[in-house]
Amino acid sequence: MKKLPPGMQAHLDSGATTLCWCWRLTRPDGVTYGFTDHDRDLTFDNTLFEAASGFAASELSAGVGLSTDNLEAEGALKSNRLNEDELAQGRFDDARVEIFRVNWADPAQRVLMSSGSLGEVKRGENSFAAEVRGLAHYLQQPGGRLIQYGCDAALGDSRCTIDVGPGSSFRVAGTVALVQSRHGFTANGLDNIASGWFARGNLLWQSGANAPGRMEIKQHRILENGDVLIELWQDMAFDISPGENFIAVAGCDKQFSTCRDKFANQINFRGFPHVTGNDFVISRPGREDSSNDGQSFSQ
Repeated sequence: MKKLPPGMQAHLDSGATTLCWCWRLTRPDGVTYGFTDHDRDLTFDNTLFEAASGFAASELSAGVGLSTDNLEAEGALKSNRLNEDELAQGRFDDARVEIFRVNWADPAQRVLMSSGSLGEVKRGENSFAAEVRGLAHYLQQPGGRLIQYGCDAALGDSRCTIDVGPGSSFRVAGTVALVQSRHGFTANGLDNIASGWFARGNLLWQSGANAPGRMEIKQHRILENGDVLIELWQDMAFDISPGENFIAVAGCDKQFSTCRDKFANQINFRGFPHVTGNDFVISRPGREDSSNDGQSFSQ
């Protein structure tokens, strides 16, 4: 049972309440938004909670145990606070959401009812709806290290130690030549790079409508006519145009041979290339049966 602050409890016990809902949305980049269903703006915790901001939320549905709380937030794509461009660029992905019950006559009397993060976002013509997942959602995700063949480090992180930052030899600048779609184009500036070098790497936009966004590279290969094809895993939020600048970062397929031959970093490989798999566990020695017309077989 949630314990209320004394002032809030006294207000509820009075029988005549002045309550409203407030939602605080904090993006991964630290930008904070405040919204309220009250008809006037409210301020607390150094956050302005705006009324009539084009943002609303459904009733909160909570379950017993570790089940994920359910809440849906809806907003206008074009408002003073929220817009389609930032949503499409993924700036609100996994944003932290805090839900308060507040006495609008005295905002110091409030209680945090729930917190979580933004999940699946559905976009319509003029609005969006976002799923708000409770903190129990994180407990349903795998954590810790897995015993597997492939490396579980991210290329360039502290466990990998490879430098892929500015000035690194694993970064190459290029420009868009011919656009095929929002996820595919031919590029200039990558002519002397072997096919597949950037596959599973990142493409960092330096100019154009998608800058400063990034997307993982699905395929990098040299075509028969010599053109360099870059294919991304997903469509970019906005159209790609010829002449836009980008930086391509080398990719890693998490295999030991790649770590050794491409990056000379086998000492920091974070996988288990010699671990036995299921085939070994269920295998048994084969033998030859001389009574079977000299043919060999395994059992």
